[in-house]
Amino acid sequence: MARFKFRLKTLRRLREIHRDEQRGRLATAFEAERILQQQRDELASEAAHHLESQRAAMREGAVDVTWLLTTQRYQLALEAQAKVLAEQAAKLAEEVERRRVALVEADREVRVLDKLEERQRANHRAAATLAETKQLDEVASVRWEAND
Repeated sequence: MARFKFRLKTLRRLREIHRDEQRGRLATAFEAERILQQQRDELASEAAHHLESQRAAMREGAVDVTWLLTTQRYQLALEAQAKVLAEQAAKLAEEVERRRVALVEADREVRVLDKLEERQRANHRAAATLAETKQLDEVASVRWEAND
């Protein structure tokens, strides 16, 4: 009997390529998420440091009002920047989820073809075994008749 050949091999390969592209896109989104979180952490650290220096200046006694207004404006700018980064993080989280779902779907499509190949391979093996059994039975039958 002929060797097994999976006729949808090219389609499976295309789906594997698509799945790998989806993995890359998800990895890119995770990297963007990591960078954004790093920026948020740096901003929070800067805001905390700035607030602590503002408190230390107030403890010393006389405070320059112009300096105090400038530092408060800077603190507000940091808070606004933190809000923008939080909004970006929310949008990025949605994008990560979309890409994760796309990867899951692409992986499922590859697994469907893998299972189909396994079934077809098993059917081919069973058919080959059956053909071999028939051939051996026929040979045995011919020998039996020759001995009579």
